[in-house]
Amino acid sequence: MLEQRIQQQFFDSADLLYQAAESLSRPLAGALQAVVGSITGGGKLLVCGGALAPHAAALFIDGFERERPPLAALALAAGTAPLQALGLPGDVLLLLDDRLAPADVRALVDAAHDKDMTVVAFTGPAPEWQAALAETDVLIAVPHERPARVRELQLLMLHALADALDLQLMGEQDPA
Repeated sequence: MLEQRIQQQFFDSADLLYQAAESLSRPLAGALQAVVGSITGGGKLLVCGGALAPHAAALFIDGFERERPPLAALALAAGTAPLQALGLPGDVLLLLDDRLAPADVRALVDAAHDKDMTVVAFTGPAPEWQAALAETDVLIAVPHERPARVRELQLLMLHALADALDLQLMGEQDPA
């Protein structure tokens, strides 16, 4: 019984990965365009929300699976004050909506817009604050109700984004 329950976690995760691959690839490409535009324009990536934020910032600073020069990225503490203090026009707020209160997320989105920043939001399905996003923002909503599945997919999306960023900035890697 216990082993079957454990196996079911793997099956559920694999099913979601397969189902979401096609629907999330286009918004991830949009997120990549926003990040590349910011970085190549001298901007930075400010990451906020949950336990994945430090990992996300490290992916952009240190690179994913290849060596490259570090990129300007910073994981922010909760609240709008760090964003207001550090955000500049042309920066990107990478918002990892990980059980944040909708009012707090809305305040972060509004603070980013006040600074003329683009918001890239990784969320679960249909966040109630979605209307706060601007036309130039990117929403990547994981189509699943379970928070564990959403976070699993958000981690994979961060890795896919970092890999695509490295490809855009460094080109194809020479075969070894």
